[in-house]
Amino acid sequence: MHKDEKKKDLSSVEIPALADIQKVKVGVVVSEWNEQITSKLLDGCREILTGAGILADHLHVIHVPGSYELPFGAKMLIGRDSLDAVICLGCVIQGETKHNEYINMAVSQSISQLSLFANIPIIYGVLTPLTMKQAEERAGGKHGNKGIEAAAAALKMIALKQSMKGDKKKIGFG
Repeated sequence: MHKDEKKKDLSSVEIPALADIQKVKVGVVVSEWNEQITSKLLDGCREILTGAGILADHLHVIHVPGSYELPFGAKMLIGRDSLDAVICLGCVIQGETKHNEYINMAVSQSISQLSLFANIPIIYGVLTPLTMKQAEERAGGKHGNKGIEAAAAALKMIALKQSMKGDKKKIGFG
């Protein structure tokens, strides 16, 4: 860390005003692996979404075994419900092998591609720490809660999409 950098809570977020917030539907896919971390991410995510006015029955949460399964869980939610966004929450901690690099790369690329194909924001809320301590610091500890940040990103992307609703220009497969 550079001497001028300060450790800070990264979860100070601004929540945008959304049109018809009570009609907004959000899916959340949560990894069961590292549940002591992902449950805290989910708590922070729920807090922001319901605090913004999203109705509890418009918040669709499913659990998948691990972070690698997050993109497929998101795809299943999109296919089942008419959602405005999906948030993927997970935690892949570096171990003795490079498995974390392969999982993180596959998950991030899959989420990105699915978002483009589905034409809704799919938010990457996956922690990629080196240690459990670092994960705890980012799941409600001194560095905030990545679940809060992911929920705020989803709301901002929904607001952006709402603001551009009349734009008919499309590229590629959108």
